[in-house]
Amino acid sequence: MTTLTELQPAPVIDETARLLTEHYVFPEIAEQLTGLLQRRLVEGAYDVDGAEELARLVTADLQSVNGDRHLRLKHHADPVSPEQGAATRGAMRRDFDTSLGGAPRVELLGGGIAVVELAPMLFPLEWAAEPLSAALTLASRAQALIVDLRANRGGDPDTVAFVCSYLLDERTHLNTMYWRAGDRSEQSWSLPHVPGARFGGSKPLYVLSSDSTFSAAEELAYDLQQLGRAVVIGERTRGGAHPCRGWTVHPHLEVTVPVGRAINPVSSKNWEGTGVQPDIPCAAADSLDRAHALALARLAG
Repeated sequence: MTTLTELQPAPVIDETARLLTEHYVFPEIAEQLTGLLQRRLVEGAYDVDGAEELARLVTADLQSVNGDRHLRLKHHADPVSPEQGAATRGAMRRDFDTSLGGAPRVELLGGGIAVVELAPMLFPLEWAAEPLSAALTLASRAQALIVDLRANRGGDPDTVAFVCSYLLDERTHLNTMYWRAGDRSEQSWSLPHVPGARFGGSKPLYVLSSDSTFSAAEELAYDLQQLGRAVVIGERTRGGAHPCRGWTVHPHLEVTVPVGRAINPVSSKNWEGTGVQPDIPCAAADSLDRAHALALARLAG
């Protein structure tokens, strides 16, 4: 890994290719991509002035084979630590500290219907358990619940399971992750016990989505939808089902490489490339009003 602030494309591309080969969940795609990156380097496609432009060009090439939106060369304006995962974790911590821990809005609408907004991410559970528990416990007494994921761009699968645990009555198999490392699968289940009070598994539940909803937020919507627990309202989500890890390859550049893939126990599929299809499609800006009206009608009925 180059440690020079001055941009040198060749070491960045070489390290990116190495990380793809060692870690990408689809080894055959990794082989195609490493060949593409090296050809483009030789052609001079990456001879650019700045790290931000290099990140844009390399990301476009990384996503050109199978459209994997988790596969990126990310630019960071401020220099980042060379420690594995430090760039992503630092950015997440700043967002956590300015978003009430990822639950910036809890509101009671007319008719005893609550809204809990989870944004901008589902943060690591060791940070987020307390604020999420507080928000979901507060909403537990509502007659119906709307979970707003329209501005949520992903996060931690363990936090997905934590949130689902408040919205179900019994311990439930939510998802399975296949990991390339060790060629192993790991099941995700809702928790048998939660801090605070559950909203539970019987009252009306709606999930709002947008074309910005991504990654772990998509898993939350998809898991609840496949279980028949929630009605998803809004726009088709972005379509990223591969958990990833990040490596710093230059003081301003981080490669994120998917190291696993999701397998839903109901559908045996995931939302990669397709997004989560809403049960009730509408513009994201209209989805809250639509969910509120539907909840009122269901409660009245």
